[in-house]
Amino acid sequence: MVSVDEYISDMYAPDATGDQVPDWVIREKDQFREIRDKNKDGVMDRDEIREWIIPPDYDHSEAEAKHLIREADTNQDSKLTKAEILDSYDVFVGSQATDFGDALLRHEEF
Repeated sequence: MVSVDEYISDMYAPDATGDQVPDWVIREKDQFREIRDKNKDGVMDRDEIREWIIPPDYDHSEAEAKHLIREADTNQDSKLTKAEILDSYDVFVGSQATDFGDALLRHEEF
């Protein structure tokens, strides 16, 4: 179970200066209460945490493909050339979508 204070404490800790709480903290607390805490019991239970971390409608493969294109597409044409892939080899080697680079080594057509 995660309370709203525990949820926020990982991202923000008020300092001793007494400065005003930033707007984003207020928005995050509201989001916690209105969206994340589905049953409105003041804490996120196991199912609510699971849905937050792994949304049921989230396509991991599509998100990773978009990430790779965004990172490597230097001319912003939404297509990757062999040169763009090789220039961004480190991005692809770190990607689960390419089996951490193994897929690049197996395909000579690159």
